Amino acid sequence: MKRLLLFSLSLLLLFSLTACKSEKEPDAGPSASPTESQEAQPSPSSPPQTTDPTDISVAVLKGPTAMGMAQLMSLNEAGETANRYTFTVAGAADEITASLIRGDIAVAAIPCNLAATLYNRSEGKLVVAAVNTLGVLYILENGSSVQSLEDLRGKTIYSTGEGTTPEYTLRYLLSSAGIDPDNDVSIVYLSEASEVAARLAASDEDIIAMLPQPYVTTVMQKNESVRIALDVTKEWEARNESSTVVTGVIVINRDFLEKNEAAIQSFLAEYAKSTTYAVENVAETAAILEHFDIFPAAVAQKALPYCNIVNLTGEEMQSAIQSYLQVLFDQNPASVGGALPDSAFYYMGE
Repeated sequence: MKRLLLFSLSLLLLFSLTACKSEKEPDAGPSASPTESQEAQPSPSSPPQTTDPTDISVAVLKGPTAMGMAQLMSLNEAGETANRYTFTVAGAADEITASLIRGDIAVAAIPCNLAATLYNRSEGKLVVAAVNTLGVLYILENGSSVQSLEDLRGKTIYSTGEGTTPEYTLRYLLSSAGIDPDNDVSIVYLSEASEVAARLAASDEDIIAMLPQPYVTTVMQKNESVRIALDVTKEWEARNESSTVVTGVIVINRDFLEKNEAAIQSFLAEYAKSTTYAVENVAETAAILEHFDIFPAAVAQKALPYCNIVNLTGEEMQSAIQSYLQVLFDQNPASVGGALPDSAFYYMGE
């Protein structure tokens, strides 16, 4: 009897000790060492990590400068981006410039020389963060007489963009080849690229025109006798080794950037991936562009490889833009807003 009592008391004591241990030391796996715990904590000097998505308004134009944004637009629609983006697709730059300066639009893809002009006119209210498109202009001919720039002498050239980048680019190329743009050729400027394209596509005559993509592709699909006679970007680089044609850039409202730099850096990282996707996945990008009513997929798929989609940032971006704007400024200071932008124009990131 006494042995039974002692055995019962031993069991009771053992149960009590086990229960106490369970309450004090729950079985949650091995605890972190002091060193591991310290490493898991951010240092006091580390920048705060932004986890909440930011609302960012982004504008693109119906042109090649929008192509690199396609995947990002699609991922945003699916709710798979770091920020919440509201995209505006505009037919012309003047539809968005006032909103960009005011800050109603935070980010935009616009022509390079327009970015410089807006910077000068707004006293620095925007910055440029990336080059997104290099040259997209081509000399087309419904014939075979043009094999070099010299062959343009004495010819009539149809173009668009009087007073803008296409005019300055054409005049520079002609002058660099020893051709006087005012006396040795006749340049006929039409108001819209679509007008130039329509004239070239419908004519059986030997017509010469300078057009950007994707109008080049559209014309060649409609008229099989039209060919690319000269690649304007290659002709430029052959005559100026220190620069190239910079068509489009990504600009950011300065005030928005200063208040939301972490979110902007997230955007730039996502945009970089989107440009790579556009170059490597042409058919898929073309379908996205049609979905957002930027280009018909059939046109976009053929035009994309000729649109020089890039993502140049930092010093590479600054060098490309400065060299290009210098050429424009030397021809006509008004083409860049009267002065070359200073260093504050360039957002170099971290």
